[in-house]
Amino acid sequence: MARKLVAEMIGTFWLVFAGCGSAIFAGGHIGYLGISLAFGLTVLTMAATVGPISGGHFNPAVTLGLVAGGRFPAKDAPMYIGAQLFGAFTAAGLMAFIVKDGGGQLGQFAANGFGVEAMGKANANLSMAGAFAIEAALTFVFLLVIIGSTTKGASVPGLPPIAIGLCLALIHLVSIPLTNTSVNPARSTSQAVYAGGVYLSQLWLFWVAPIVGGVAAGALTKWLNQPSETST
Repeated sequence: MARKLVAEMIGTFWLVFAGCGSAIFAGGHIGYLGISLAFGLTVLTMAATVGPISGGHFNPAVTLGLVAGGRFPAKDAPMYIGAQLFGAFTAAGLMAFIVKDGGGQLGQFAANGFGVEAMGKANANLSMAGAFAIEAALTFVFLLVIIGSTTKGASVPGLPPIAIGLCLALIHLVSIPLTNTSVNPARSTSQAVYAGGVYLSQLWLFWVAPIVGGVAAGALTKWLNQPSETST
């Protein structure tokens, strides 16, 4: 188990550091498309590198979705989530140090939020209900791709990391202007703690909505993948 937890820490560290870091350090140059690709590449690279050790969750919503889908033991979920949070906070701490060392201000950091007050963008005047819907729906699809592409006999060798990474990139293309894209409570928590204010008060949504979407997808895929009944 120790090897699996370390793998989850490393994978989540890289997702937050390279994904959120692309927005913080290079967002003005690479734009939404570059940030989206960065997040997709973090999952692709780590799923291929440490995924064979831990399963490559890097996300509490993924862990709980896999529990609901019968693909991961519930007793191990708290340890996995703890490892993911540790990796995310380690990455956020390093990012904060780099920002301050360069004389910058943390500001919003790469926190998630909804509404003009949270996002500071006129085109992101999204209500709580809208933010919940988009985060739950996108996490639902993310888990469908994860479970479907990794189901035994359902994919070709080497395909799952690519499919999962591209799916996460597409998710970001859809929702960066709306909520700054979470679909990952560990990623959201690590950023909200540094951003503070309204981002902390809205953090609950970026736990509940992704978990609801992930668990719903897990339950659905468990039903879809049941052996077909044969007539007698």
